[in-house]
Amino acid sequence: MAIIFWVCVALLLYSQVGYGLLLGLLARLLRHGGGSPVDAVAADGAAGAGEADDFATGDRFSRNTMENLSPVASGGGQAAAGGREPEGEMKAASGASTSAADGGDLPLVSVIVTAYHEQDVIAARIANLRELDYPAERLQIIVAVDGGVSNDADGTAERARAAGADLVLELPRGGKVAGQNAAVPHAAGDLLAFSDANVQWQHDALRLLVEAFVADPKLGYACGEVRFLGDDGANQEGLYWRYEMRLRSLESRLASITAGNGAIYAVRRSAYFNIIPLGGHDLAFPSGMVKRGWRAKFVPAARAQEKMAPSLEGEFARKRRMARRTWPTMFAERMFSLRGYSPLYALMICSHRGLRYLVPFLHVIALVASLVLVAQGWVYIAAAALQLALLVAAALAPLLPGRLAAVARYYVVTNTALAVGLWDWLRGNRSPVWETVAGTR
Repeated sequence: MAIIFWVCVALLLYSQVGYGLLLGLLARLLRHGGGSPVDAVAADGAAGAGEADDFATGDRFSRNTMENLSPVASGGGQAAAGGREPEGEMKAASGASTSAADGGDLPLVSVIVTAYHEQDVIAARIANLRELDYPAERLQIIVAVDGGVSNDADGTAERARAAGADLVLELPRGGKVAGQNAAVPHAAGDLLAFSDANVQWQHDALRLLVEAFVADPKLGYACGEVRFLGDDGANQEGLYWRYEMRLRSLESRLASITAGNGAIYAVRRSAYFNIIPLGGHDLAFPSGMVKRGWRAKFVPAARAQEKMAPSLEGEFARKRRMARRTWPTMFAERMFSLRGYSPLYALMICSHRGLRYLVPFLHVIALVASLVLVAQGWVYIAAAALQLALLVAAALAPLLPGRLAAVARYYVVTNTALAVGLWDWLRGNRSPVWETVAGTR
């Protein structure tokens, strides 16, 4: 039992602290050694160039799903009937960086917004996109209305058209990813950007994402940074979330990120691939891009804002839904099949994804083991007391002052949701559709 306890403690300490220290050390060695992050990426690309054929399963599943999503499309402007096929390449990056930075020959970007019962926010979302620092003639806005042909459809489609969307697809209820997969063939852009209906992008966010692609012809995926706001507009980011963003920045510098977010990201058109509707781009795309020879990058200067759930119950429900998609995404996209990864990226996947998703179970095992071993020394008493104190601090966080209680709450809620999401998935709760969380619009 003592061995089990110490193994769990060692893995927890490495996943929460040691991994970040290791990345920081590698980044420092890389900086002083005169190397380039691209050197690490080159290994990813060379190893992953032949992997696309090994990943046909998810594409076949998604194509079958798309055949059942016959959309009712309307719109004008840049949207052509049927759109172009997904093989279109972005304009050559060589020689284009300067002109892109000056606002010259920027690529055409299709921004795809999936929406379910978003009539209250969709007009503001489209207005925000129209106000971005990006040429209007190089921007196509597509709104994929999930459940748009259902009996309970609201006014999302009509308000999207009235707000100036170039194309509105009214789809059967199928979930976010199914809507995205259905919208991509209608996109005219060389780059595909994705966002949620309740998100607002900063003025220069899209341009910063695009410039990352122009500067790096091997870049397949780039995500920005999402900041969470409370009801009063105050920043609700916590210490733990900022630490996660620090890890993401280090991964991006050294090789590629291991996960993104669904609020602000873009994909090179020729790199896009369909995933299962129950999955999520934020988890499937970074590792999937690396397996296919591309790089996945974090662009923290490209920022978005999203309203956070106002209650602990709402935040837990949101994270539980996200966790329910995490597990099938990992297995369907074979994230932990290390073929196509460089040694460094394989270490990142195992450390930041594999161990990260084992954390709630490691905590339970360590707590049980420490309680069993309390008679054998003060170390086990202290370990049990610390973990119980963490749970108490999380439960009382709304009543306690200071940041430590808030960090404890975020940590416990996130990890509990991850475990409950696995339980949901294992017992057959595998619907790809979602309901909006009250207070996040």
